Amino acid sequence: MRVLLVTPPMTQLNTPYPATAYLTGCLRAHAGPGVEVRQADLSLALFLRLYSSQGLTEVAEAIAARGPQRGRRRSPSVAHFLAHRQTYVDRVEAVIRFLQGRDATLALRIAGRDFLPEGPRFAALGAHDDDSDGNGDGEALNWAFGQLGTTDRARHLASLCIDDLGDAIRDGVDPRFELSRYAESLASSAPTFDGLLAALDGPETLVDRALDELTGHLLRTEEPDLVGLTLPFPGNVYGALRIARIVKAQSPRTRVVLGGGYVNTELRALSDGRVFDLVDYVTLDDGERPLLALLDHLRDPARPLLRTFVRRGGGPVSFQTTAALADLHHREAGTPTYDGLPLDRYVSLLEMLNPMHRLWSDGRWNKLTVARGCYWKKCTFCDVSLDYIARYEPASAAVTVDRIEALVRETGQTGFHFVDEAAPPAALRALALALIERRIGITWWGNIRFEKSFTPELVQLLARSGCVAISGGLEVASDRLLALMKKGVTVAQVARVARAFSQAGVLVHAYLMYGFPTETEQETVDALERVRQLFVEGCIQSAFWHRFAATAHSPIGQRPELFGIRLLPQAPATFARNEIPFVDPTGCDHERLGIGLRKALYNFMHGVGLDADVCTWFEHRVPAPQVARDLIRRALVAPVAGRSGAGRRRSAT
Repeated sequence: MRVLLVTPPMTQLNTPYPATAYLTGCLRAHAGPGVEVRQADLSLALFLRLYSSQGLTEVAEAIAARGPQRGRRRSPSVAHFLAHRQTYVDRVEAVIRFLQGRDATLALRIAGRDFLPEGPRFAALGAHDDDSDGNGDGEALNWAFGQLGTTDRARHLASLCIDDLGDAIRDGVDPRFELSRYAESLASSAPTFDGLLAALDGPETLVDRALDELTGHLLRTEEPDLVGLTLPFPGNVYGALRIARIVKAQSPRTRVVLGGGYVNTELRALSDGRVFDLVDYVTLDDGERPLLALLDHLRDPARPLLRTFVRRGGGPVSFQTTAALADLHHREAGTPTYDGLPLDRYVSLLEMLNPMHRLWSDGRWNKLTVARGCYWKKCTFCDVSLDYIARYEPASAAVTVDRIEALVRETGQTGFHFVDEAAPPAALRALALALIERRIGITWWGNIRFEKSFTPELVQLLARSGCVAISGGLEVASDRLLALMKKGVTVAQVARVARAFSQAGVLVHAYLMYGFPTETEQETVDALERVRQLFVEGCIQSAFWHRFAATAHSPIGQRPELFGIRLLPQAPATFARNEIPFVDPTGCDHERLGIGLRKALYNFMHGVGLDADVCTWFEHRVPAPQVARDLIRRALVAPVAGRSGAGRRRSAT
């Protein structure tokens, strides 16, 4: 039996999304003889198809055939693309090779600012520039890359060029297209299948046709008996269903199964049979054991399915599972493998000048998980009722390091991103000691909770083992709201932990949230002031504001009355259900505040405006902060309860 696991468009371009690597490694270890498992990344393939001389020629022809829409002028991105069409067509493949790390000498041409057509995305370079030397570089590039050199400068410029082309494709040929998502709005908390089905049945775009051709070629090459499509995000759903439709049209005997984060979160009440005109099975939660059960079922229909939606003979959708099968423990799941994926063709983008943000889009990272699930699993905004968070299973340091060594041998690369919900401090300590003991030199980063277990001593150990960056949730930056969230941390504790990492040379990114139930405008302004101080004191180097959303599987979504909000009634969902609209009697206009919050963070990450009154970032009057301007500084030098004097002296040094 031939199994093909596919990543649909669009996901990140710099490194493979890990789902197929995890599943391929597991199935090869446990599926038994007679099962051949392959993997493919159609997200990368579609990008490379569009960003080629042939692809851009077709984009230009499609825009010309469509013509300007009546009464509307072409967007600046489209107009610029058409004006420089031939240059883009001639040079796009060289730019891609450079961003793949296969033509380093091109950096000199790109950095000279006379090789790339500079469209609307380049305008941001002049936002704070005086260009006093007249060379067109501008202060922003000099500030960000003066110490880093020509290559990084060129990669940033090339990335802006890629973004310009993406805007032209979106505005000119397919309004659903984005580099990190594709038709996302069609799938996000869509209660019915109507919108997605209408889009699938609607007029084809150039992007659609390119994906169809790539899928057909893959089917002819691999001849799979089963195609597994991972749907981690809403921005993968339309592409995945389009792939499934081509599979059904060109290879009717091939079975199609869906799984992944989006499925696990949003499709738990799936009942629309029209989905099963395109796919045969939809699995929930960890995919390893359900896929193994499905393979057994395909060989012997009497064998049971596990956590799988199916429709038999045109009847209603049913959910089939069995207590006879248990999930594989994290330590048993096997080592991920990237075998079959074109690792030398992934594209490293450097779109953001902030050094922490580049970790998400720059460089290829081997993905691993230290511990499955979340050891804390108390946060009231989180989907703690779902299996991927609720079932916590660590692997031993020995198992994790064995997997690290196997991946380094396979890929030749020593960068690792640990994709845990929150990596446990004890497990990280054991991992760091094992890496040092075995003399294994890797570079790694991951997500943590800012908890007191991360002492300066532990942080120094993690840094010695190769840790270069961490991210964690500060969320609302308010002790009252952090307690309501059951986050288990305080602002002062976050400051101390973050400062310990920063002093060890580890970059720190903070996830932030606004619009939490009962959060007032005053609390939001105060939160921004605390964040400002965290930047000033060198505790964090990067952050991002997320707008709070109540979700169906979180404590807030399940018990809204405990958080002072009222959920709005919804029609029964036959397709997706996740985000739930609600009414907060506080009445704060969080949407209006979000603009100022994001503007402030963007500037803070560039070292701009750190001494300014935070009220100046908002376009409307807001209350003055009620936070002492030295709050974080005092928290950093205050004695920590439960530590000895010697411990306090070491911490403050």
